[in-house]
Amino acid sequence: MTARLVSSYCEGEWVAPGAAGSEIFSPLDGALIGSCGDGDINFEEIAHFARTHGGNALRAMTFHQRAHRLKALATYLNERREQLYELSFLTGATWRDAMIDIDGGISTLFVYSSKGRREMPDSKIYRDGGIEQLSQSGNFLGQHICTPRLGVGVHINAFNFPAWGMLEKMAPTLLAGVPAIVKPATQTSFLTQACFAMMIESKIFPPGSIQLIAGGIGDLFDHLGAQDIVSFTGSAQTAGKLKGHEAFTVEGARFMAEQDSLNATVLGTDCTVESEEFTMAVREVVREMTTKAGQKCTAIRRIIVPSNLTKEFSKAVTGELTSISVGDPRNKETRMGALVSHRQKTDVLAKAQMLAEEAELVFGDREQFSSHEGAYMSPLLFHCSDPDSATNIHSVEAFGPVATIMPYRDTAHAIELVNRGGGSLVASIFTNDNKLAREFVEGAAAWHGRLYFANRHTGKEGTGHGSPLPHMVHGGPGRAGGGEELGGIRGVMHYMQRTAIQGNPDLLGAITDSWVRGSQEIHQGPHPFRMHFGELEIGKTFRSKSRQITLEDIEHFAEFTGDNFYAHMDEEAASANPFFPGRVAHGYLLLSFAAGLFVDPDPGPVLANYGLDNLRFLKPVSPGDSIYVRLSAKEKTNRNEEYGEVLWDVELFNQDDEPVASYNLLTMNAH
Repeated sequence: MTARLVSSYCEGEWVAPGAAGSEIFSPLDGALIGSCGDGDINFEEIAHFARTHGGNALRAMTFHQRAHRLKALATYLNERREQLYELSFLTGATWRDAMIDIDGGISTLFVYSSKGRREMPDSKIYRDGGIEQLSQSGNFLGQHICTPRLGVGVHINAFNFPAWGMLEKMAPTLLAGVPAIVKPATQTSFLTQACFAMMIESKIFPPGSIQLIAGGIGDLFDHLGAQDIVSFTGSAQTAGKLKGHEAFTVEGARFMAEQDSLNATVLGTDCTVESEEFTMAVREVVREMTTKAGQKCTAIRRIIVPSNLTKEFSKAVTGELTSISVGDPRNKETRMGALVSHRQKTDVLAKAQMLAEEAELVFGDREQFSSHEGAYMSPLLFHCSDPDSATNIHSVEAFGPVATIMPYRDTAHAIELVNRGGGSLVASIFTNDNKLAREFVEGAAAWHGRLYFANRHTGKEGTGHGSPLPHMVHGGPGRAGGGEELGGIRGVMHYMQRTAIQGNPDLLGAITDSWVRGSQEIHQGPHPFRMHFGELEIGKTFRSKSRQITLEDIEHFAEFTGDNFYAHMDEEAASANPFFPGRVAHGYLLLSFAAGLFVDPDPGPVLANYGLDNLRFLKPVSPGDSIYVRLSAKEKTNRNEEYGEVLWDVELFNQDDEPVASYNLLTMNAH
């Protein structure tokens, strides 16, 4: 096999490793894979290049434009992912492991593209929350907004997920409008570089948006400031050293960490050997121990089982582990491949020895594969009979196929043991008891980034204990680092600055590309429903004629719909209600009449009304009252070449110009 040169990509050029670059050896047979690092890189210049070229180009786009590029990138990589599988085997990963890493990373790009287009505006400014009225008249308002930080996102990734680790950090960063500098772990950098090279070849993102450092980060941190963000995945020890740098303690750069995590799984007290949850938990433990050879930040390390079931559970897990084939990951029959390197294997075995001081080895052989050239090892299952007195099993993470079973007395005891991990990315609870699940949330959520509940009802639809999804928070408190890399749009917010803006309605509307109540209304021209998406202006307003509400209207609506609620039909009962002056109109009668007042009935650019949001009934409408409607184009979002989405602000008023109802109407309008 020809040795690979793992090059960096800086300022639009590939930089080959220098003579003192680190050698990378195969975990399968010890052969030389390649060389990485020690290239001629000016770290101050690449940070400057990212901020100026990459940052300026990204910020010139809207959130939707960046989201569309994420989708294009995901599609490009997806069409070429097979090329990455062969390289993935050289990390010790099996076929299934490779899919989790490569396909999982590409899927994350797709998800963030979708969320960016659905949950963020087609604008350069993100509105965080609603308008705050800061004056009685409504002429002075407040709004929180988020804008891209003007720095660079530095991503320091771990060895275990060379593709997913890069892509899951990159997706929210680029969506936010911030350029990224990626620093992969040396041992698996060849796979990261191959994936990264495809991204450069695609030319989907502008120059400077993404750069790659293969090797050490040199003096990069010396050139970071208050607008920059570092996102780190690795050990707590390394994270502690990095965040002590003056870039964070003095200059104010942000530091996010996803680090050590002694994740646990709990079998609920409601489970029996015959229950479906028992079988599900056994299979989940075995999967988590052996997927990626246990080299997952979310893998199960502690197995907490009712004391009366510990023996049976241990026996069941042992039985499943016996069928696990360990060997060459290129063989599709192999269930567990090699650890990433001999160095990693040595570290895992040393940590396993520390666990053996407090627990008995019930499955596995620490000497198996000891003479093999590859970094293979047996799964190791321990049993700790006294978890209350133990310390290592709650503090030492053997980052490999190693886990410890321990008994608990009752739910409170299980929660206590789970929390002794000092902060975890995830804990899973196998239970069919909703009350027990609630107890775990109240007692353990504060120490966990995610709680995964599984039972017979989730079945095969559950994604699994150790599967971080881009929609949900990936991070955790305390020992786990305190960060939230993912979590949908929450992950994007790490790379943005939240700012409060204050001013009059027209000013706030101009800044946020929306119409704000109290802003200038545009009345000239045709009915807004006669205007195509492109010609419709934000603030285009229609004020309807009035319609009187009669007692006959109310009674007919009640008879027609079957809604005979007493507030509409019983004068005495309605008068006794503190909210009503007597019989009043149905709220949905008002909505129906409102539509009749503002809808233009003829075929035209409005293709569909697909819902309403934020409906509020503000003041009762009595028989004899009149209502009229103000309809204003509030926001516009382009969806495709055929149509766009329009959000309308709708407000109903009575004859005294008092608001009686308000809501947002959603329509699809043709271009």
